[in-house]
Amino acid sequence: MSKKQKLELTWIGKENRPKLEPRILLEDPAKSYHAKHRVASADLFDNRLIFGDNLLALKALEQDFSGRIKCVYIDPPFNTQQAFEHYDDGYEHSIWLGLLRDRVEVLRRLLSDDGTLFVHIDDNELGYLIVLLDEIFGRTNRVSVVSFKQGSATGHKSINPGVVSTTNFILIYAKNKSVWAPNRVFTARAERDKRYGQFIENYDEPHSAWRFVTLTRAFAQSLAISEKGIKKALGDEYESLLSDFVMKNAQRVVRLARPDYNAVSGEAREMIDKSKSVPDEVLLLERQAHSNMYFTNGERILFYSDKLKLIDGEYIAGEPLTSLWDDILSNNLHNEGGVEFPKGKKPEALIKRCFDLATKPGDIVLDSFSGSGTTGAVAHKMGRRWIMIELGEHCHTHIIPRLQKVIDGEDQGGISKAVAWKGGGGFRYYRLAPSLLEKDKWGNWVINHDYNATMLAEALCKLEGFSYAPSDAVYWQHGHSTERDFVYVTTASLTHEQLQQLADEVGPDRSLLVLCTAFRAKADAYPNLTVKKIPKQVLSRCEWGHDDYSLQVENLPKEAPKPGQQELAL
Repeated sequence: MSKKQKLELTWIGKENRPKLEPRILLEDPAKSYHAKHRVASADLFDNRLIFGDNLLALKALEQDFSGRIKCVYIDPPFNTQQAFEHYDDGYEHSIWLGLLRDRVEVLRRLLSDDGTLFVHIDDNELGYLIVLLDEIFGRTNRVSVVSFKQGSATGHKSINPGVVSTTNFILIYAKNKSVWAPNRVFTARAERDKRYGQFIENYDEPHSAWRFVTLTRAFAQSLAISEKGIKKALGDEYESLLSDFVMKNAQRVVRLARPDYNAVSGEAREMIDKSKSVPDEVLLLERQAHSNMYFTNGERILFYSDKLKLIDGEYIAGEPLTSLWDDILSNNLHNEGGVEFPKGKKPEALIKRCFDLATKPGDIVLDSFSGSGTTGAVAHKMGRRWIMIELGEHCHTHIIPRLQKVIDGEDQGGISKAVAWKGGGGFRYYRLAPSLLEKDKWGNWVINHDYNATMLAEALCKLEGFSYAPSDAVYWQHGHSTERDFVYVTTASLTHEQLQQLADEVGPDRSLLVLCTAFRAKADAYPNLTVKKIPKQVLSRCEWGHDDYSLQVENLPKEAPKPGQQELAL
């Protein structure tokens, strides 16, 4: 294979890439929302809810947020060929791949170098999506393919023969795995670890004199019941009561484990040998950087208390997070957030786990397929800053009411109790501005009549790569790219005298890009000015007037049937 060749996924139309217009965002204060009673610890207001096509919205965020997003969670349409109530999920295979490719490429640019992408998907496009993400992020940056238990093999699912599908998948990618630093996350252990079957009955005495009895005996003695008949006496409550006893006495509940002698060295090996010579005595190995170790008769004493982890504000038996998430159920979600979103709503606990793994309070998280708004609700409750994008009308009917309840502290479902959520903060609502250019009645491209001077200046700053920062004191300073490089936007037709006055004010140590509708002078007559006409200056930059990149199949032109061949219905 030559150096120029590479392993990649191909599909019909892969070479077609949209020339996206970097739109500006317009805030609608009437739809923005802030807590009535501010809570200092959760007073994050500069969250963003953006209404509009998500590909254009992502492009609109690029200039200000490239490299700043710590975590992206997306739950794109699964391409199951089913039409859902709130969005069309029936994208044709190649179109679906192109749709995801275009969005994920922008998402990667938005992520910080240590950022994380989570993509929730089912098995219809799983294999293709993994190859696509490997190509964009690099195979070495694939962190995990998580299997998420979506349901159970019950009801109509259990009728048909074959394999019953009960799982979805979450693909996890790091932008740069070499600097990726995930948090330690533990999940609750479903059952008591029955290997811990010993109990230290005199724990409060010096460790050297500890005495061990069976866990069952200690449990029976605590209830003043005979050990021999305890299971019969307690019946169905036996296991739950025993588990409670273990949790309350976790420091006393232990198991003995024989270490791999060849795998230990130094003081630990010496202690193993020494403990064999005094089998009735417990020996202690104190360590500075690690927890202390206890030995008896050549075995190490392991404490149940060391298995306890702080999970959702409660110490419970936990184990490290694995690639199988079967402890978060997707049923009974109809009450979460107080909104109905059949087949589309994801559990708050699922999003929380993603954020627990990849973020810290104050980090910015983004969801460009916001659905019912679960990502924003969870991020808000966890003290993360968030950006959500949604084009469907459920942005107004579902997401806004849900977030208002979160902010007011009225939403106590989902993860609210786990994170002790009481309310606070707020968000700003934005909509995408219309396209900067439109065609007049003669078919000529002109500046959109909906644009005022402020919008025009901001839009052209974004197009030209300038930071929009209009000066209150200097009329020609609408934005800057450096401390000495500025841009001036005007719809006026400038004369030689006006341009000369600008050049004199700018001076020899600064430069100015002048964007105007017309000018009557030589463009290169002023060494510190670059003068260009609009819209001519930007005509070839983008696809103007294109507001919808959702690429739904029913909107595509159909191929004419060949002679003698009937047209197939989609």
